[in-house]
Amino acid sequence: MMDSDKVDYTFKILTIGESGVGKTCILLRYTDNKFSKHHLTTIGIDFKTKQVNYFDKKIKLYIWDTAGQERFRNIAQQYYNGADGIFLVYDVTERKSFEKITEWMKTILSYNTKEKIGLILLANKVDSEIREVNTEEGGNLAKEFGIKYFETSALNNYNLDEAFSCMVDEIATKKKIEVKTDKDRITLNRETTEEIVNRKCLC
Repeated sequence: MMDSDKVDYTFKILTIGESGVGKTCILLRYTDNKFSKHHLTTIGIDFKTKQVNYFDKKIKLYIWDTAGQERFRNIAQQYYNGADGIFLVYDVTERKSFEKITEWMKTILSYNTKEKIGLILLANKVDSEIREVNTEEGGNLAKEFGIKYFETSALNNYNLDEAFSCMVDEIATKKKIEVKTDKDRITLNRETTEEIVNRKCLC
């Protein structure tokens, strides 16, 4: 938590995908740095918050964890309107969850447009030794959608900070938020946030 409660902007971010792909684990790891293999399935929708710095701005993220079960989808879809960013999440060990992403994207685009919201594809559970969906397939789907793609692991806390940093940048860019940068802090021997994100993002 930052020293001041004052924030410059608030961003509403959703995690969308089939049940069991790890949306809740991603949320808990990113906001609380916690991981549990045993947690209750999300009923309807839940959310957590995290405050971050974006250059000279303080931004509060409201991150919504949506249920993937069919019977809860009408509830989740009520939150699509007004979303600033959406993570589409699938489980690399479960091909069906990957095949369903196109359906999820169609639903999202019936409420929003890619010009207005940040969209990022997450291939979760890459810590597993068993994979049913490889990197090339995930990357090709992201290219088809025209969005960025990250491979992540909530268990190992792999690439989550980078994915969320990229999302914040996507949203800020679409909202045309003006920021001030301290050029004196950037040296030739230090990677900028953008360079780190681009290195981790499998675009």
